[in-house]
Amino acid sequence: MKEKYIEQIYAGWLAKIIGIRLGAPIEGWTYEKIRELYGEPDGYLIDYQDFAADDDSNGPLFFLRALEDSRSGYSIQAQDVAEALLNYAPYEHGFFWWGGYGTATEHTAYLNLRNSIPAPLSGSIAQNGSTMAEQIGGQIFIDTWGLVTPGNPDLAAQYAQKAASVTHGGNGIYGGIFIAVCISYAFVENEIEKIIEKGLSYIPEDCEYARAVRAIKWFYHAHPGDWRACFQYVHDNWGYSKYPGNCHIIPNAAVIILALLYGEGNFSDTLNICNMCGWDTDCNVGNLATIMGVRGGLAAIDYQKWRRPINDFLACSSVIGSLNIQDIPYGALYITKLAYAVAGEEMPEPWKHIADGRIDSCHFEFPGSTHAIRVRKERPGSTHIENTDETAFDGSRSLKIVGNHAGTGEHIYVYKKTYYCPDDFHDSRYDPGFSPIVYPGQTIHGSVFIPEYGCNTQVCLYAKEQNTGEILLGESVNPEKGKWIEMGWKIPDMEGGLIAEIGFCFCIKEENSWDGSFVGMIDDLYTEGRADYTILFEEEEEEVWPGLHREVRQFTRLKGMLYLEGGQMHLSCADYAEAYTGRYDWRDYTAAFTCTPLNTGTHMQNVRVQGAVRSYAAGFLPGGKFAILKNENGYRVLTETEYQWEPGKEYVISIKVSGNRIEASVQDGVSLTAVDEEHPYLTGSIGVSASKGGHTKYRKIEVKTS
Repeated sequence: MKEKYIEQIYAGWLAKIIGIRLGAPIEGWTYEKIRELYGEPDGYLIDYQDFAADDDSNGPLFFLRALEDSRSGYSIQAQDVAEALLNYAPYEHGFFWWGGYGTATEHTAYLNLRNSIPAPLSGSIAQNGSTMAEQIGGQIFIDTWGLVTPGNPDLAAQYAQKAASVTHGGNGIYGGIFIAVCISYAFVENEIEKIIEKGLSYIPEDCEYARAVRAIKWFYHAHPGDWRACFQYVHDNWGYSKYPGNCHIIPNAAVIILALLYGEGNFSDTLNICNMCGWDTDCNVGNLATIMGVRGGLAAIDYQKWRRPINDFLACSSVIGSLNIQDIPYGALYITKLAYAVAGEEMPEPWKHIADGRIDSCHFEFPGSTHAIRVRKERPGSTHIENTDETAFDGSRSLKIVGNHAGTGEHIYVYKKTYYCPDDFHDSRYDPGFSPIVYPGQTIHGSVFIPEYGCNTQVCLYAKEQNTGEILLGESVNPEKGKWIEMGWKIPDMEGGLIAEIGFCFCIKEENSWDGSFVGMIDDLYTEGRADYTILFEEEEEEVWPGLHREVRQFTRLKGMLYLEGGQMHLSCADYAEAYTGRYDWRDYTAAFTCTPLNTGTHMQNVRVQGAVRSYAAGFLPGGKFAILKNENGYRVLTETEYQWEPGKEYVISIKVSGNRIEASVQDGVSLTAVDEEHPYLTGSIGVSASKGGHTKYRKIEVKTS
């Protein structure tokens, strides 16, 4: 692993998000419709308030977690990726398109897996037929398998073959291999045609995918400089009318190759040409943008045009709500950490320190990165943020904030959002749901610098509470100009508190004499320490998104009915239901659930939730049982005891997890202990679950982490 690959991984992942956002507004449009309505667009077509989740980023991020989650080490098999799909995707909502069994390829494969048809049979032509197996999904979710194997196309091809085969077969797999290899090879090769040839070398010469790629290459050399003529050739010979299904891989692969060739190595031109061709625009532009981002690095990506509107923010829609609030540097560093692990090498500093200790911190070490930081002024006047190497507290870079017309006594808030609501988004693409990433009781850390040319300022750390809008302020300090100051402040413990943002509050004490601007730098914003809070459901509300998308605030739902009524949260099901909240990386903690089972079904409370198929649970089973269970893609009882619980009666069930030890008790004295010696889950969030027609209501949940 060369150290320069770290920045290339960031550039590739950033470019993937750029491509998705560019293509999203016209997904499924024809070339003619785009030309008539937009002419020849050069850049984003919609100024999204914030861009909601997208399947093209969900899949690459969460399927890659098979490398971390599987018991196969880094020699993963198709079933390991299949279990990542089952673990992180909600049941038939969000994440990707749930068009129905036999209509949507991923939906079909998901239900195959749910019904014990293993991978790779789950996505195969033998099981699903060639039309279903050869749709576009084999390549659109594959980018991270190339990013995690920089300069190692052999391994990229192996990983991509396993990953694509979970949901696809035939050309659907070949497309995944081709794209992953091109991305991996772009780390070490600059010539576009050599990158394409490398991708072709890993798939059968006589397959339809290879024939289409070679045909586009032939046309390009016969007619250079006229991509529209090439698109007409693609349309006539490889277009949608030639292939069955909703979104076949071959036409879309053809326009990717067209754009790679006719873009002549220019990042912006390549993306814009691909987008103007139409069809599955966000998928196609996302794939080729990753190749181009890795190939050209950050220098190839115009900051004002492509990066500033995104501001490093990424929303996801997995079942783990605290993983759905991300910034792009987090994703890049997560991929990088896995890449070094797969290569059997140790990350260099400062990257190792960041990745091991605070991977989701705002460290600003990637050039141009902002970590989705925002600025709010009390008075009119513009603000500006930029990544700078002018100074840094740790490492070599920090974030510079400039606020124009900053008056004496004005407060300027520089912050990171730690929870998102429907009003934050332009739409409800792929139905995201969120859990907070910061909690009452935790300690905020951050460092501040006021340059010699800055104004006199007081600063404190702060947190904003979502329900009341209250700003909770830490102790103020007066930074000495020209010197960094490291700060820390503990958020108060609270009942019913939901932390919506954290950051720095600057108070202008004396304006600059020359232009009245505020200038400051921040670095290393992160939180650590125990959470201590209570969810009071009488204070919670349902969040209503466009369409039929509804969420109980702070929760993500796997399956079943989840709603608020009478000041309590209800969970019910016909077969099974689960919902989750809390941080994905909590280790040892105690969670107390005040709940009422309403019928004779199964009523459980979950801890160490790592997803839909990995968690522990404790609760009431039919027939008068209290039990601790382990979910391993299906629940099994670890220990149980006779307990004549009663429907309609309120109970407090407490669960404590410490290392591999799970202790569960009911308030009247019954208790159980289980020690999991077999691949224990050592981290995870909390949740509620029901089965066998269970219906449970919850009045509150109390959490104390260690």
